[in-house]
Amino acid sequence: MRIVIVTPAGPRQRTGNRQTALRWARLLRQLGHQVWIATRWEGQPADLLIALHARRSRRSIHRFHFRHPTRPLVVVLTGTDLYRDLPHDAAARRSLDMASRVVVLQEEGRRALSGRWRRKTSVVYQSAPAGQPLPPDRDFTVCVVGHLREEKDPFRCAQALCHLPPTSRIQVRHLGRALDGAHETQARYLNASLPRYHWLGEVDRRQVRAIMRQSRLLVVSSRMEGGANVIAEALAVGLPVLASQVPGNVGMLGRDYAGYFPVGDERTLAMLLGRAESNPAFLASLAAQCQRRARRMTPARERRALARVIDSARRRAQKRHR
Repeated sequence: MRIVIVTPAGPRQRTGNRQTALRWARLLRQLGHQVWIATRWEGQPADLLIALHARRSRRSIHRFHFRHPTRPLVVVLTGTDLYRDLPHDAAARRSLDMASRVVVLQEEGRRALSGRWRRKTSVVYQSAPAGQPLPPDRDFTVCVVGHLREEKDPFRCAQALCHLPPTSRIQVRHLGRALDGAHETQARYLNASLPRYHWLGEVDRRQVRAIMRQSRLLVVSSRMEGGANVIAEALAVGLPVLASQVPGNVGMLGRDYAGYFPVGDERTLAMLLGRAESNPAFLASLAAQCQRRARRMTPARERRALARVIDSARRRAQKRHR
């Protein structure tokens, strides 16, 4: 099939949506499809459209549906779709009505949808290639990975450092570009004023992966998540996670995971950081839980899930227009 993947993230951006589009294009080509990535659908030849983001890609979704009402259309929901836009944005809801198949990136996402959408929704866990952790350095390195924007609550881990004892060896490496001047100013201030906090800005994927392999923990402090690819990347290299207890993180790590903290609560995060540093058994238990969840997030499983989504979308589109 000729498949176009639409993502609002342009080719120079290193956002999660862009990484998802690039990885899915590779996996779909492995399945024998011809795949193109675009920021908008403007009439390009396509037997099937996959659109990331129900609201931001709504014009492409609506245009494709009205131009090709009998062709399969897959809409992939992000965190802002699920937990901010859908209750208030009629155009985003209309995108789901038009979809032959809806995709969420973690199991809690499906529960957030009403019945008429849930019935045509599939869960596709994101994946990353497996790797081995590198020998840790003398410090207890914690990494934070993600561009600096409000939804990510990007400085919560830096604020948690203020609640650790002076004897702690924890060092935080923060990887990600500031998306506005206010976040850049804050990052530079914290980088200068907190000896344990190191903002490295945007780095390439190879360096991100190397730093993750050297770290002891990943912290994901987001206020909302659709299904963070960085969690899949961490699990693939055996890196345990401390995460805010939002549905998107719970859907990735499981409801019984021991490494959650309340959104915006740097004191509880500091407590968990200190416990992980001082209690090897606790850190090992987090690693074991992550290892079990990692089995859901392999490239082979993601490829099979995409194949099922495409087959289901095609059959549903045919049935709808008989």
